[in-house]
Amino acid sequence: MAENTAVNNHITDSITQVNTKVLGDAPAIAMGNLFQSTSQALGLAALNATNAQQQNNMTAQASTTMGVTTLYSIDTAADAVGTADILSMLKNPPTPKPAPVYPSGPVQG
Repeated sequence: MAENTAVNNHITDSITQVNTKVLGDAPAIAMGNLFQSTSQALGLAALNATNAQQQNNMTAQASTTMGVTTLYSIDTAADAVGTADILSMLKNPPTPKPAPVYPSGPVQG
């Protein structure tokens, strides 16, 4: 009980009890705030990790698609050039070149 004052003893006891309750609740409220902050931070970390993984997968898929497309286009272009060369040789057969003549005579081979 508080010391004797000009205020009624019941009022001073009531205020003292309320102040004691507030001091007793402070650690529990502080821990609750800590748990809320920690859970929010961990949730955001998981969200950021998931987003980064999705972006990485999209980049990998795009680069794989471009690589396959490049491989197929190179193969097709090479086939087209080779086919065109063969067809042009069938239409206009190459004329054989004469054997070179050197001052020492023809080359025996």
